[in-house]
Amino acid sequence: MSAPHSAGAGPEAPHREPPPEQIEAIRLRHPWRTVFAVVLAIIAALFIYDTAVNRPVYNWAEVGKYLFDVRILSGAGYALQLTVYSMVIAIVLGVAVAVMRQSPNPVVKAVAWLYLWLFRGTPVYVQLTFWGLIPTIYKSIELGIPFTEAVVSLNTRDLLSYFTLAVIGLALNEAAYMAEIVRAGLLSVDKGQDEAATALGLGWWHTMTRVILPQAMRVIIPPTGNEVISMLKTTSLVTAVPFTLDLYGRARDISAVTYQPVPMLIVASIWYLLVTSILMVGQYFLEKHFAKGVARRPDVMKPTVATEAIGVVTAEEAAQHPTYPSRGGESIVPPHERPGGGGA
Repeated sequence: MSAPHSAGAGPEAPHREPPPEQIEAIRLRHPWRTVFAVVLAIIAALFIYDTAVNRPVYNWAEVGKYLFDVRILSGAGYALQLTVYSMVIAIVLGVAVAVMRQSPNPVVKAVAWLYLWLFRGTPVYVQLTFWGLIPTIYKSIELGIPFTEAVVSLNTRDLLSYFTLAVIGLALNEAAYMAEIVRAGLLSVDKGQDEAATALGLGWWHTMTRVILPQAMRVIIPPTGNEVISMLKTTSLVTAVPFTLDLYGRARDISAVTYQPVPMLIVASIWYLLVTSILMVGQYFLEKHFAKGVARRPDVMKPTVATEAIGVVTAEEAAQHPTYPSRGGESIVPPHERPGGGGA
């Protein structure tokens, strides 16, 4: 039998469970991962040492000699021009073909499908070779009324240079892939967005530029960046036109004189790697810009006071601690004697 409380003593303090002990998480060890990483590091070190010391065919002195050669720098500039011009034309034409693919007109849709079938189904090298033969196939371009004497006759060789033919060949091939990329981006936007814009009274142009495209760009940008990088490397195929002033063409011309193709291939590869690295950085920031607000979760609201089980208090407990009325009219006392809780 417990002893009675002495006169004037306060009510017995409520029983509290001791705080749980902190869990000490032990990290799971993966010894084979460490072994595999060490083996890879050793192989990489041996390869670098062998390349730098035991392979005179690389001729690193020759690489350094021609790395900033004027002809190589000029070739890199032509490669960038081919990439920019071809991608601009390909993006514009790809958007048009993507819209044609979604047209309700069966003829327009069939023309777009035929374009994609032709340019995606044949190798780009074959297409570039064909474009190089255009001046031979079509010796002149004549303008006038059909079945009558031509009003204007233009020599194809004078009108279309090999550089122009290379841009046309690259752009038309790339437009087929850009059309599918743009179409996938447009289809990724929920149909309700279009319906909501129409309900708000927005026209087609404002719906596309302010509602659909900003959301579709999140899907369009990553593969488009990959296509730009791929286009830069594809410019090495314009020798099929033939256009030989690009980066690879200039490196090949120099190696034909020095009889050392390997160092010149390394020089061209270094410049391709440099430019593609810059393009990858730009692609990263573009993706980050158009991904704003996507998959973002709101910050978790942290309680301002320590939480624990609460209950209805008696009149004696209410006299010792501040209370708050509940919906049922009963008094609730918050946690106390803990960080963030009420005072004792």
